Amino acid sequence: MPEVAHKLLRSFDDDNLPLPEVAGLIARDQALAAKVLRLANSSRYSPSHTVASLKDASASLGMRTLRDLTLSASMVGAFPSIQGFDRLNFWRGTMAVAAYAQPIARSLDLDEDMAYLGGLMLRTGQLLMWMVDPDHARQAGLQAKDLDSRIGFETVLFGVAHPEVTAELARHWHFPTVLVEAFRAASEPLETRPFSRLAAVLRLASVVADCREAGLSVTEGLLSTQGELVVHLGLDLAWLEQHLPSHELAVSGVDALMH
Repeated sequence: MPEVAHKLLRSFDDDNLPLPEVAGLIARDQALAAKVLRLANSSRYSPSHTVASLKDASASLGMRTLRDLTLSASMVGAFPSIQGFDRLNFWRGTMAVAAYAQPIARSLDLDEDMAYLGGLMLRTGQLLMWMVDPDHARQAGLQAKDLDSRIGFETVLFGVAHPEVTAELARHWHFPTVLVEAFRAASEPLETRPFSRLAAVLRLASVVADCREAGLSVTEGLLSTQGELVVHLGLDLAWLEQHLPSHELAVSGVDALMH
């Protein structure tokens, strides 16, 4: 992970990190800076004018948004290309999970920025599975034809599911402890104690992303796969449907991150 990403992770506990300092750190990595500017100019962030410099990006977007898009770019760049792995489709889904985690977190009065980072990171355990055992990883994907079923197949094939692998990676990268714990709990949110509402948000956001990608009803998808969790949280699905971004917006900017 780039130095700026580690600094931004620490900023979740420090709201006083100066924007010029962040922009200066990003500028040291030319490839990262280029990705950040491309993403800042995408429809995802709807700039009122062309963002031509990192200084302009920091002024136009503010600290929280600049942090989100920089962490997005850092995350994509931290993993190698894997033969036989659909990288574009993977990051498209990952960006969607991050985008949908925010309104779910908002409805439960949780930190939206933390939820965004969690959504961005949740599925990266799949990448490590592909790197270590591509045959089993491919098999898990092929068998997981039903909505929200991949975690179960991974557990059978690997003895562990991707959110738990993600938790170990997040711990290694010194992510906030609340996120590491949320990743560990995301495979079985209702079975894990203490109960993590952030873990629940991430699991539900993953279901929403898959529903939207497949053109399925979000409400029906959540109730059929995670109905007990929805009830436990008291989640207002009608409110959620109204406040979810469009899927086109949720996945926009992926091309900017891939090049």
